[in-house]
Amino acid sequence: MSAEAKTMGKDELTKTKLLDIIGGFYGQLQSEQIPHLNLPTRTKTNIEYNEESEVWVYGGRESIRSAKTVRGAYQLLKTSYLIEFLNMQLAQARSSTLRELYYISENWSLAKFREQQESDRLIEDIEIISELQRENFHIRPEEDGASIIGPIKIKEQTRRGTKTFHCQDDVGEAGYQIPNNVDKLEFLEHDAKMIIAIETGGMWDRLIENGFDEKFDTILVHLKGQPARSTRRLLKRLNEELKIPVVVFTDGDPWSYRIFASVAYGSIKSAHMSEYMATPAAQFIGIRPSDIVNYKLPTDKLTDQDIRALNSELSDPRFETEFWKNEINLQLELNKKSEQQSLAKYGLDYVTDTYLPERLTEMGIL
Repeated sequence: MSAEAKTMGKDELTKTKLLDIIGGFYGQLQSEQIPHLNLPTRTKTNIEYNEESEVWVYGGRESIRSAKTVRGAYQLLKTSYLIEFLNMQLAQARSSTLRELYYISENWSLAKFREQQESDRLIEDIEIISELQRENFHIRPEEDGASIIGPIKIKEQTRRGTKTFHCQDDVGEAGYQIPNNVDKLEFLEHDAKMIIAIETGGMWDRLIENGFDEKFDTILVHLKGQPARSTRRLLKRLNEELKIPVVVFTDGDPWSYRIFASVAYGSIKSAHMSEYMATPAAQFIGIRPSDIVNYKLPTDKLTDQDIRALNSELSDPRFETEFWKNEINLQLELNKKSEQQSLAKYGLDYVTDTYLPERLTEMGIL
C-alpha cells in the first residue's frame, strides 16, 4: 500500500471517530438525556503509574461536561463546531496550526474561543475522547521543531518525496530540524552510544563547539525549553527502537525538573499521550541541587514562585523517589538555584571535559 493510501485510510478512521462524538450527543438527545461528555480529571492527583508501559497516565477520576449548565453547553457547542471544522479539513486534505485554529473560531459566533489556551485544551480533550493524536486531525504546532546533531543517518518522507540526511555530515551548526511528525522518519544507521537532551541553546552550542558529539559518539538534542511533542516522540523512538540510552541535561531549578519529567514520565497536561511520547528509561544528568554544593557553582536565590513549585513537586507522584525527594529538599534548604552555564566558572571546556564525562561514568553510560 502506498504512503498516500495509508494516509487516506487514517483520515477516514479519524473522521469516523470524530463523528462518533457528535453521534453520542445525538443519541443522548434521542434517549432524552442532557448531552454530556465524561473526561479524566487532568491534575496531579489523577495520574497513576502504569506498570506495563512504565509511564504516568490518567487514573479513574472523571469530570462531566454537561449542557445542564450554561458554561457546559457552550463547551459542547464549541466541541461540535471544532469537530465540524476538523472533518472539513480532513475532507479537503488541508492542515492548520493551533494558532490558526484559534483565529478561525472568530467566525463561529457563540462558539468563538476566548483565548488560544481554550482551543488548545479542547483539541487535547478530543484527543482523549477519540484516542487519537492531533496530528491525525491535521493540526500542527506553531513553533519550529527542535534540532539534533549526531552520528545517525535518517530518511524523511516529505511532500516532495524522500530525503536522506546524516545528522553530522549533512547539517550545519543549527543541526537537523525535527519535523512535526517524526513517525515518518526512518532510522537507517547510527554509531551513537548515547543521547543527551539539552534544555538551553547556550549549552547546546557549547557541546557542539567543543565537538562533544564527535568525541563521544553522541546524539545531541536541543529541547528548546519545554520540549515539543515531536521532540519527545523522537527521543522515545531513538531509545526504544535503537536501544540508545537517553540522559536529560537541564538547569537546576523546579521548572527544569518538570522538563525532565515530561520527557521521562509524561506531563500532567498530556498524560493521555504518555505511552506515545514518554521515555521511562531517560535519566536526569543535571544540574542537580547537590551539584551546587559539590561543584561550588554560582547561584541565584530561589523566588517565592520557585519555592511553591518545589513544594508542589514534593507532592507530585512523578517525583516520589528517594533521589528527587532528597534533591528537592536540599534545594529548599539551600534556597538556591543554578544554571547549566554556571559550569563555565571552571572554563569553557569544563562541562565537556570533566562534568559530563564524570557524571556519565557514574551512570554507567561511559
